[in-house]
Amino acid sequence: MEDTMLLKTEGVQKTILYGGIGEIPRFLTGSRVTFHFRTMKCDEDRTEIDDSKKVGKPMEIIIGNMFKLEIWEILLKSMRIGEVAEFRCDVIHTGLYPIVSKSLRLIAEGKDPTEWHIHTCGLANMFAYHSLGYDDLDELQKEPQPLIFIMELLKVEQPSAYKRETWAMDDAEKMKAVPILHGEGNRLFKLKRYEDAIAKYREAVICLKNLQIKEKAWEAPWLKLEKLICTLVLNYCQCLLQMKEYYEVLEQTTDLITHHPGLVKAYYLRARAHMEVWNEAEAKADFQKVLELDPGMKKIITKELRTLDCSMQEKNEEEKQKYKNMFSYS
Repeated sequence: MEDTMLLKTEGVQKTILYGGIGEIPRFLTGSRVTFHFRTMKCDEDRTEIDDSKKVGKPMEIIIGNMFKLEIWEILLKSMRIGEVAEFRCDVIHTGLYPIVSKSLRLIAEGKDPTEWHIHTCGLANMFAYHSLGYDDLDELQKEPQPLIFIMELLKVEQPSAYKRETWAMDDAEKMKAVPILHGEGNRLFKLKRYEDAIAKYREAVICLKNLQIKEKAWEAPWLKLEKLICTLVLNYCQCLLQMKEYYEVLEQTTDLITHHPGLVKAYYLRARAHMEVWNEAEAKADFQKVLELDPGMKKIITKELRTLDCSMQEKNEEEKQKYKNMFSYS
């Protein structure tokens, strides 16, 4: 079955390849839509860019949730359950596709789709011509072009029919979710379930980052969110210390200190990590910085320095013994 039509949206042509069943569903704000998609260029070979079926996982979007590729909502709203349709979309609708595709490919590779842009400071970065890590997407980003989307609508779930994940929440819901996730992370930390706690802290950070990119950097609303993010990242680092992921602690805390040189806890956690990897001078320098910023920590820092000295003496003694045995003959 083929039925070609122009949608009411300018620059979109639809061809029904397989008719669906029933009436067009109700696409309420908050509805979760599940579908497969295939993206191709409008060239003679119809060069394939992405195919969710090859990945083995359908796509999901939430209606009204400011999905980056707005045109997809419009296309899906014209479909019935089970319908397969081809949409030719002019370049006015496809400019942001490379960014969407980047995230989808990261998901397919089992990576966090937010990691690559978690530190961006505004929408302007999305339009900078930096490499996305894929040659075909870089080409599309530099020279946007019309695209063909073949979509298969699998199901539409109304807002009350499923549990909404944080990525599907609006801004107000995300803000309410953050203290809940923070508290749950702290509870899991006390239970020594560090990996589970990390997952909660990370989810809360992603919520806050999504809110922060809508604010002007270093102004009051942005700074308020940044303070919450720093607290969560420090909690994350505490989990990493317990999991003996010392070098990641060093990386995370150094990043925090670079941007916020007055964070006492960041220096303390970095000093603890330096201790564990035998960086004596660096550990002492960080402990000294803690004392400068918070003299009230003197008792704790004195104890940590005593522990560090004892550990270094034991290590040096072990190394002396080791080299002594290497050069001893029977």
